[in-house]
Amino acid sequence: MSVRTVVRAKAPGAPTRWLMRNHIWVFLALTFAVFSLSSPYFLTMNNLGNVLTQAAFIGILAIGMTLVMINGEIDLSVGAVLALASALAIGLQDHIGVWPAVMVGFLSGAALGFLNGTLVALSGMHSFIVTLGGLIGIRGLVFIYTGEDALMVTDFSYTEYPEIYLGPVSLTAMIFFALALLFQWVLTSTRHGRETYAVGDNLQAAHDAGINIKRHKIINFTLCGALAAIAGILLSMRLGTAEPNAGKVWELWTIIAVVLGGTRLQGGYGSLWMTIGGVLTLAVLRNGLRLLNTPNYVELMVMGAVLILALAIDKLLSRHEVGR
Repeated sequence: MSVRTVVRAKAPGAPTRWLMRNHIWVFLALTFAVFSLSSPYFLTMNNLGNVLTQAAFIGILAIGMTLVMINGEIDLSVGAVLALASALAIGLQDHIGVWPAVMVGFLSGAALGFLNGTLVALSGMHSFIVTLGGLIGIRGLVFIYTGEDALMVTDFSYTEYPEIYLGPVSLTAMIFFALALLFQWVLTSTRHGRETYAVGDNLQAAHDAGINIKRHKIINFTLCGALAAIAGILLSMRLGTAEPNAGKVWELWTIIAVVLGGTRLQGGYGSLWMTIGGVLTLAVLRNGLRLLNTPNYVELMVMGAVLILALAIDKLLSRHEVGR
């Protein structure tokens, strides 16, 4: 430990810095406590299991979004990619079989992520514009493929996998936590992870250090698309259908969860542990409000307030990092 580190640790602002870096767990605990006292149904094992399952779909999207945002980019197309993968995974089953259809759905997500990353890396266009175009175009493809109707599964063995549970924890939730562990290791223990932070923190310094910036952006967008496809496939397994509007506005919930967890919109800072906290906080908040029979417009207002809170946290974190 350096002298500089010791001085920082003993500085009067250390508790404040700890709170800034762990705010999401405090917020989650408070939210958990409020709904535990407000509804007798909240703390039941069945409801807590449902919270984890509901969190898993946004959570898998949030893993990919965290990678992209640490890189200093954003992906608005994840909800549409989820819908397309879901539609392909069910729609192709009668033609090529269940698991080949699942593989096509997964590869479609990876391919679209690769396309997004390539356009961002090679064209110099902002990822907001590229992926906004992707959101619109991919959603259009979903409506063309489905004929604007929900696709129904015909092989009902496909829907049995989400019924696998370990206690109250569904297979979907277990997959989410396993993927979060895997990519937290990628971010913290691999060269790709370290250079992902470097690119997001200071593009020019990363370039001067010889880091292949384009390669990292393409990889992270590809991973983001692949993870969105996994979420779509798991959703189609759970519902037994593929809706053309599946995942609509989920990109917004995903961004809220990631920013609420402290990942900076400017890039260079973030943690999947904190993203998990953001995802769980949103899931608890939405579940608790519904248990209290809160009107939909009130729920939207609360979520809008959470978005503003997330942006305020992002601004405070950015100011704190600059002032270090």
